[in-house]
Amino acid sequence: MVHAVLFDLDGTLVDSERQYAEALARALRSGQGVEIAQADRDHVVGHSWVAIHARLAAAYPAITWDRDQLIAATALASRELFAAADALELPGARAAVARFADRQRGLVTGSSRVEAEHMLGLLGLADAFSVRLCAEDVPRSKPAPDGYLMACERLGLAPRHVLVVEDSAAGVAAGRAAGCVVVAVRAGNFAGHDQSAAHRVIDSLDDLTLELAAAVAEAAAAG
Repeated sequence: MVHAVLFDLDGTLVDSERQYAEALARALRSGQGVEIAQADRDHVVGHSWVAIHARLAAAYPAITWDRDQLIAATALASRELFAAADALELPGARAAVARFADRQRGLVTGSSRVEAEHMLGLLGLADAFSVRLCAEDVPRSKPAPDGYLMACERLGLAPRHVLVVEDSAAGVAAGRAAGCVVVAVRAGNFAGHDQSAAHRVIDSLDDLTLELAAAVAEAAAAG
């Protein structure tokens, strides 16, 4: 039985990771005089700010910003990019969140709190989640299970009763390591992450129904 659903944000509910990569590059160029390689832009997709800052700090000694400063500068640069974006919502995102209104719902994201609040506001989902865990809230980022374990604890639920909805390999691994039931969504998987470790892979959030959630949970419990 699924008593709660925990959604990832970037690449799952919104198509924002590619814009964040560009915003990050612009922020570092203007604020630190650093031009990052394409591989470091690509690393933004599917990774948390913990992992992103660690990689950049090791690769570019000229970067003096700490993680919070990097997040703030990128968030500022992203405002222009997102204002110009035609559509950020991935197929079926808002409807999928609404379908689970009779269950507890949470957000577990590697994005910063300011980024998450901005995205949820654009989607009209600012009040949809009783639990929100962002990059600043967890000691270890995905694929570590910390965020999902903390969310389950705050909801007062055993992980086996919680459905995780993800797009990245790291997110799927985090959900599985926490002991949750995991569904991966292809629609926002622009980086081509291996999603095969999920209990079920679906094309878009239009496919995430109450019936599917129950069936996947039952199959996962049966082993």
